[in-house]
Amino acid sequence: MSDSERMEVLLQKANPVMPVLAIDDLRDAIPLAQALAAGGMTVLEVTLRTPAALDAIREMKQIPGLTIGAGTVMTPRQLEQLQAVNADFAVSPGATDTLLKAGQDIELPFLPAVGTASEIMRGVEYGYRHFKFFPATVMGGTAALKAFAGPFPELKFCPTGGVNPQNMDDFLELPNVLCVGGSWLAPKTHIQDQDWPAITALAQQVD
Repeated sequence: MSDSERMEVLLQKANPVMPVLAIDDLRDAIPLAQALAAGGMTVLEVTLRTPAALDAIREMKQIPGLTIGAGTVMTPRQLEQLQAVNADFAVSPGATDTLLKAGQDIELPFLPAVGTASEIMRGVEYGYRHFKFFPATVMGGTAALKAFAGPFPELKFCPTGGVNPQNMDDFLELPNVLCVGGSWLAPKTHIQDQDWPAITALAQQVD
């Protein structure tokens, strides 16, 4: 299976929503993942915004049935670190030439982020066919994705940034959208309060 095919399968598995998580306390990693799994989530993105992130990914990987990856990946070194903790995939907030090349050279499904046609064209030159569209609502939302479908009919996207329960269906109705990313499924206050039933309830509300 090619890298593109692996990413296609992963994003289809994430449909409709890939929870985007920020974990400050490593002790929250397992119960948070279990709460989301209980609500029907199967693919989780742990952002590399906190010191606990890599260890959290390692621990969450122990839970059967979950696909655990990392977001906010910005350097080739971070891609190597993710391989070391056995992460399932990586997601970036942008797409530099250095990172695009590193993503092709490493055995880890990598989803680079784009916001413009020029950034998409650069990614395509490196062989990518799947992209995170970020920040989705700031960069034109569904109107932009509809416009991208003209010159880039074969490409697929995971819009993230400003996506919420009120507008997610508008994105998911588009043929070039495989899933959306959202942080609303695990609010920081719920995690700090260790209100795992509330997080499960939010996940269960996703159609």
